[in-house]
This record gives sequence, C-alpha cells and structure tokens, in this order.
Amino acid sequence: MTATKDLIDLRSDTVTRPTLEMRKAMVDAPVGDDLLGDDPTVIKLQEKVAKILGKDSSLFVPSGTMANQIAIRCHTEAGDEIMMEATSHPFLYEAGALGGICGVQTQLLSGERGLLKPEHIENAIRPKHAYAPPSKLVILENTHNQGGGTIYPLSLIQEIRKVCQSHEISMHLDGARLWNACVATGHAPAEYAQYFESVSVCLSKGLGAPVGSLIAGSQKLIERALRFRKMFGGAMRQSGILAAAGIYAMDHHFERLREDHENAKYFANELAKISNIVVDVNEVETNIVYFGTRDRSPKWVEQELKNKGVLVFAIRKNQVRAITHLDVNRSQINQALQIISELV
Repeated sequence: MTATKDLIDLRSDTVTRPTLEMRKAMVDAPVGDDLLGDDPTVIKLQEKVAKILGKDSSLFVPSGTMANQIAIRCHTEAGDEIMMEATSHPFLYEAGALGGICGVQTQLLSGERGLLKPEHIENAIRPKHAYAPPSKLVILENTHNQGGGTIYPLSLIQEIRKVCQSHEISMHLDGARLWNACVATGHAPAEYAQYFESVSVCLSKGLGAPVGSLIAGSQKLIERALRFRKMFGGAMRQSGILAAAGIYAMDHHFERLREDHENAKYFANELAKISNIVVDVNEVETNIVYFGTRDRSPKWVEQELKNKGVLVFAIRKNQVRAITHLDVNRSQINQALQIISELV
C-alpha cells in the first residue's frame, strides 16, 4: 500500500501508513495518563528503547525535531555554542528552533557527505574566555540524510568522543535513522549510543509507526527532559495508543529495513543504466538515493514524475532524493524506473 493510492511515493520513509496489525495493536493498547506517568504502554516503550540503547531511561515525544531540541536544551543554556556538520537536520529542517527555542549559537562545520572528523571538532572549539561562547555540545547525525544515508563508522565516533571528552563537551546523536545504520553494519544500537550523553531515535521513518520519537540518556537527563517536553508542548495524555505502534514497529519492522536497503541499491544500479541519469551507486549505503539528469533541473524532474505517478523530492540544487521504505515494493521500484527511463 502506498501513502497515496496509485502513486509510488519515494519522497520519504515518513509517508508510510500503519499496517493492519499495527492498527490492531494500537486499538488494543492499555492506556493511562502519560503526563501523570501512569500510561503502561508508554512506560513499556520507554523501558524497551532505553534497554536497546543501553541507557538509564528514555522519553516518548511527538516528533524527531522535538526530541533533538529537548536534548539540546538539556545540555545547554542560552548563549552556549553547539557544533554540527553544516547539512545536519537540526540546522536545516527544524524551523530555526536552535535559536528560537534553545537560544544557542551554532557553529557549522564542513564534513564529507555529512561526516565530521576529529580535527574538525578540535579546530572549532572555543577558547575558555569571557569573550567566547562556551563550546557545550557536538551533534552527529547517523545515518546522515543530506549525506545520502551515510553511516558514521564506529571508529570515527570513538575518535570524536576522545576529543569531546578532553574538552568536557557533551555529545548528542540525532539517530532518526540509527536503525538503518544498525541493520546495514550489524552493530547493535547500544554500540553506537554508548559514546553519546543523549540519543534521539525515530519510530515514524523506516519502522513505519504513524508518529513518535524518543530521547534516551541518563536518569538525570531524562528528568530534565520531562520539564522541557512540557514547556515545548509535547506532553501527552493517553499516548499509549501511539506508543503501541512504536512497540509493534520495533518488534516487527526492524530487521525488514534490510529490504529497503536492497531496494535502494537496486534502484540506484538500475538508474545508472539510464544514459541521461547521473547517480553514484557507491554512495548508496542504506535507503536513500540521490540522482540527477544531465540536462533537466531537479524541480522539472520532480514535477514531471509527479504527473506520471512517481513522487520524489528536489532537495538539492542538482539532484532529487528518493527513499525506499515499507510501503514501496520491488515491483513498484521497477515501475518507477520504467517511468523515469521514458521521461528522461
């Protein structure tokens, strides 16, 4: 089932709809009042995710943006400086919340396909002086959306961690697609999470839940996060209905992410056979494919494909993005390839 009938929707892995089995789990979920701390299904989800990530505790929130911003607010005070790669989600796609909500200054660093190196961090750390904003937090995104679904190697995270520890700088992982990194590498989520004071993970992308993300960290951090969730308007009541979808997604849709990765690599390899298409198949590590044409703008490609029933995003100046997911099968991938071939 696609997100819209008769359309092949490759815009994002957020467009999936709950399966019938997931909907049943939602209907059957026991609920309470989460703001009062007694929704049993939310508690179960939070305990489950905390254990998977190897953290003391976790907190269920409505969105990935809220998860990232609450975590940032937990680590900083107004006027502090945070660092991240220049194409990171919290900077590009979170509506200016870094300044508008958290009141932090952001130093953007240029990485390669979204990935930073230890020297990038080391060279950007501010001197401890009254005229300089304190360097408080480094954010890494794994997998990195704008990098093309790139995976941070554990060895690289370890090296960055050493730099941050030596300067008493905390680390936050934007792990909206951490599950994809884990399936692709075979590393457990806790292997990545151990190097970060806080981790955000998403349920509504590749896992196919309708809504929801979590923040994980120490008990002290999550207690602080509870206040900011309320402040940001993210406290919910009978949210066990939503948490049940997340539990089902974790139990049934985690390993199947491998299928999305296989479809993305197949899609890229077949695109490369079309003479007017420009795509680097070696850059497809998970479920994200960026491609362009030699003589048409991304906006033209997006609109013309939409007219023919294939949805993609013109997300870069010279490329469009396609993301494989739960609601697009191999047959639909082949249909999309045929339409693209005829178009360009």
